[in-house]
Amino acid sequence: MGAVDNDFDAHDAFCEPVALKIAAMASHMQTLTQKASRLIALALFPDTCLGCRRHVSERGVLCAECWNGMHFVAEPLCAITGEPFQHDFGGNMVSAAAIANPPAYRRARAAVLHTGVARQLAQRLKYGDQGELAPWMARWMVRAAGAMMSESDVVVPVPLHWRRYLLRRYNQSAELGRAVAQQAGLDFAPEALLRVKPTRRQVGLSAAERRRNVRGAFRVPPEKEIAVRGRRVLVVDDVLTTGSTIDAAAKALLRAGASSIDILAFSRVVPHFVARR
Repeated sequence: MGAVDNDFDAHDAFCEPVALKIAAMASHMQTLTQKASRLIALALFPDTCLGCRRHVSERGVLCAECWNGMHFVAEPLCAITGEPFQHDFGGNMVSAAAIANPPAYRRARAAVLHTGVARQLAQRLKYGDQGELAPWMARWMVRAAGAMMSESDVVVPVPLHWRRYLLRRYNQSAELGRAVAQQAGLDFAPEALLRVKPTRRQVGLSAAERRRNVRGAFRVPPEKEIAVRGRRVLVVDDVLTTGSTIDAAAKALLRAGASSIDILAFSRVVPHFVARR
């Protein structure tokens, strides 16, 4: 059995760099195609709502109905995990979960709740080949980040495993990370973190199963440590759920010498939360 495992590891070690180069070429072609599509859309179609594609006054905004369906994450929230609280108890509040299991990262923030229009946007970016949504979604993320933007040196996206990268052709977290870095004037290091373990999909797993699933899933290649060593890293993801994935990513970056880790996502899953208006 051990020989089989060793052969599998050797095969993966050989295939990974080749597959990543192929994926990078595919991603470049995908970017060129998306740029061409955007130019054609600009020429042929009027400005439309990001959510429902109704006509709006300017590109990159939501109509009144879709705007009303967006639930932005706001105070009160946990000072560490960024999870919103239903009631304001005053002071610098920390959730019970963060106290019981302190995460490896310093702070996490998300722009919106993962529901309604926000959920549709996230799914269109992830599964619908609509990378042109990323810059508009990143604008809300930068606003939600607050002081984290000025207290970060480099943006690192949560990576996909190379097998999934080949199937999907691009990484939605990298698209968001690139846009956040451009808008904030920060360095962008998309290859500083690798997902070396082909993890199961997290959907449907319990919190404990999610933690086991991503344990040891990430590493920083030795030749990329210079991008994060001694630097304040802002990790970008599309959706936050239990936080197990970002915590595993943060641990890998800290092992590589990063001085601190903050997390920024577009949306956050908060079960049973009643959004305030």
